[in-house]
Amino acid sequence: MAQTYLQLRLDLAAALAVFLDPEEAHAECIRWFEEGLGLSRSWMAIHGAEQVPEEARRQVSEWVRRRRTGEPWAYILGWSLFRDRRFQVTPATLIPRPETELLVEAALDVGGRLKVDRCVDVGTGSGIIAVSLALETNWQVSASDFSQDALMVAEQNARALGAAVWFHHGSLLDPIPEPLGLVVANLPYVDPADRLTLQRELAFEPTSALFAPDRGLALSEALLVQAKARQAPACLLEIGAGQGGELCRRAMGAGWAKAMVHQDFAGHDRILVALA
Repeated sequence: MAQTYLQLRLDLAAALAVFLDPEEAHAECIRWFEEGLGLSRSWMAIHGAEQVPEEARRQVSEWVRRRRTGEPWAYILGWSLFRDRRFQVTPATLIPRPETELLVEAALDVGGRLKVDRCVDVGTGSGIIAVSLALETNWQVSASDFSQDALMVAEQNARALGAAVWFHHGSLLDPIPEPLGLVVANLPYVDPADRLTLQRELAFEPTSALFAPDRGLALSEALLVQAKARQAPACLLEIGAGQGGELCRRAMGAGWAKAMVHQDFAGHDRILVALA
């Protein structure tokens, strides 16, 4: 049976609304057309009454099948935007979140004020922080991750976007040579006790990049201690809601002279800045 693009969009929105709220379903439907099929809203306004090729219908049907299981759209698509750049993502890496842009902005601000000339992105994942900082500054940027699969993705993203980043395999700062420069990280910070309450899409993302012991604080504290011991001028971390006060206390206990927390747009603790 023939189907127009407008009808396909309506049918897709209805299919997505079975497991998403209507606003989410509508927004995701638009993204599928724009990002997946390459059809803009202006194109749809002109060509929406045209018939959809069978290949496109089969493609959308397969996407719906996968999405219905909870698989995130970014994994189905294979890429995600961060700071208007396209980054490859796979199940070996977290999907970029808008909140992480706040970490990049804080790093640019603090690094500029401290006049640093190098930076380390710890737990780089798909490389969004390291690549963004390399492209937006003249710093020498290094990055580490204990996952070889994640490093492969990050290296591919750096090459594709023309970013000069030195990648190292290992835990936290262990593989990074001296001197460090600014230390930036979006480490796992979710409390394992919250696992059953999280949205189902997170089940598809790597647990090693989500959860940390000690109510989600262990890796953040370990990096704060390590960065201070290695005389980094500052350490900036993306953190979880409600973790700011405790991590500030732990940062001060590790010898940092100042520790402060910035909130995200929803008013939740999101960025910890520790200064030497």
